[in-house]
Amino acid sequence: MGKPFLELSQVSMSFKGKSGTFQALSEIDLHVDKGEFVSLIGHSGCGKSTVLNIIAGLYRCTSGVVLLDGREVNDPGPDRAVVFQNHSLLPWLTAYENVELAVKRLSKGKRTRAETRDWIMHNLTLVQMEHALDKRPDELSGGMKQRVGIARALAMEPKVLLMDEPFGALDALTRAHLQDQLMEIHMTLKNSVVMITHDVDEAVLLSDRILMMTNGPAATVGEVLHVDLPRPRDRLALADDARYMHCRQAVLRFLYEKQRKVEPLVSAVKSAQRKVA
Repeated sequence: MGKPFLELSQVSMSFKGKSGTFQALSEIDLHVDKGEFVSLIGHSGCGKSTVLNIIAGLYRCTSGVVLLDGREVNDPGPDRAVVFQNHSLLPWLTAYENVELAVKRLSKGKRTRAETRDWIMHNLTLVQMEHALDKRPDELSGGMKQRVGIARALAMEPKVLLMDEPFGALDALTRAHLQDQLMEIHMTLKNSVVMITHDVDEAVLLSDRILMMTNGPAATVGEVLHVDLPRPRDRLALADDARYMHCRQAVLRFLYEKQRKVEPLVSAVKSAQRKVA
């Protein structure tokens, strides 16, 4: 068996504050194969975003190592694109220009003007936003903004797509539509994805594996669930699928029986992370 495409080995993370050192993560072991869709799930404050930020290179872990395609990750890089819950589009640029900005920064003259335009339109078309290329963010709905954010990330041609609750701020119908789109994109591109979510159904619907995190402090991966559901997946058909229900129940059991939410710990994590930021 070959080495995993993305690997976190014995990764721990501590934050220093006025009251001392707070250990957010303890000896996280995580691997993602090429083309695999992995979700991280757990209660608020368990360190999911910290894990994602370490993979993105925005945080440097206190101990342990992160390897992507055989290279150690210590800093941000174009091989890892992040889609946050907040779309982070520049408000004075159109949808096209927001994607173009990322492409030009990375291509550095490798593409002609025509090739650059074709690539931008290709990625806007992937997320069904080609019709709104000239619209600015204030002219777009929340779901449309998030689609542009995904198009911008994909246009960077990352080795791993990192998603931090990308649909968390959207209404249920828009969220379902974008989940379906993301499944189609993943099937087409076969890219590696690491996604954070609080939504059990979303995790089961989208993932090949779900990593369930324990509560902090010193949070770690408590259980790993393999989602043995064939692709492509149809949400309506899965509603009556016994395998889907088994996966859903396994995650719920972990979250609400084995790892009950403790509010004081959540507050402590948030406070420590704010001090570092």
